[in-house]
Amino acid sequence: MKKNILLLEDDKELALTLKELLEESSYSVELVHNGNDAIDASYDNKYDLYIFDINVPDMNGLELLESLRNADDKTPAIFISALIDLDSISKAFSIGADDYLKKPFYPEELLIRVNAKLSQKKKEIEYENLRFSPDSKTLSIDGKIVQLGEVQEKLCELFMQNIGNVIDKTILLDQLTQPSDTALRVAVNKLKQTTHLPIKNIRGVGYILEKS
Repeated sequence: MKKNILLLEDDKELALTLKELLEESSYSVELVHNGNDAIDASYDNKYDLYIFDINVPDMNGLELLESLRNADDKTPAIFISALIDLDSISKAFSIGADDYLKKPFYPEELLIRVNAKLSQKKKEIEYENLRFSPDSKTLSIDGKIVQLGEVQEKLCELFMQNIGNVIDKTILLDQLTQPSDTALRVAVNKLKQTTHLPIKNIRGVGYILEKS
């Protein structure tokens, strides 16, 4: 069953790009361009995730989420916004946001965060003879649990949650304690040696775990 997402974004070109990307990843997306339409949609339908811009017509995203939380709506919410000041970010989390993505961003980065958020409600992810549990962060191969280091665990989770999607290098670098291109290559190679996952390097872009 598809997960339902309510997307509030008044930049129509960006909105369509995000909608198409999410729908290609098997999500169902309701797209609205102003706060009033968003609040009407939230009352008429049940969603698994909200993605809200902040500076939109009628009612800004912060006011919208605050009103929903006051109405006991606990649907997870991700903000996407050009506002990068600490006050806006602090306000977003204080009213119940789950994540905050600063514009400009790679659309694929939003997809990765959406996958990570909604995977909390998913069952184990299977890939050939591997099984990954998003809840316990454990990986098993042929039924046997494989011990991964902290960095390998983070990378494994990203790849298993985004099978078939290119993960931008900058996102992978964020998982390292001392990020560098060399450290990333070493970490990915170690993960491949441990798991035999067919992770491929897309030169100049990032890495992908291709669909089996």
